[in-house]
Amino acid sequence: MKLFVAGLPYDLDDAELEEIFEKFGTVTSARVAIDRETGKSKGFGFVEMQNDSEAKEAIENLKDISLGKKPLVVTQAEERSSPKPPNRGGGGGYRGR
Repeated sequence: MKLFVAGLPYDLDDAELEEIFEKFGTVTSARVAIDRETGKSKGFGFVEMQNDSEAKEAIENLKDISLGKKPLVVTQAEERSSPKPPNRGGGGGYRGR
C-alpha cells in the first residue's frame, strides 16, 4: 500500500522517513518530495509498505503525531490518473474564405 505523508519537517530525509514507518512493518520505499529548483523538501512524501494491514496500523498510530511544528497527516495515497492522451482531432473551423 502506498501512503501519503504530510506535515514532515523540512530537514527530514528519505532514510529518516523510512525509519519512522518500519516500526509498523516492511517498508519497500520511502521518498520525501524535493523541490526541483531549490533542492529542499516540500514537507511531504510517500511511503510504500509491503503489507496493507501494517500500512493501516501505521496510519492509525501516526495520525496527529508531531515531528516538528505540524502534526503528521498519513493517508492512503490516491492513484494518479493517467495523463490525458494528446488531442489528435482537427477542428478545421472557419478560415475566412
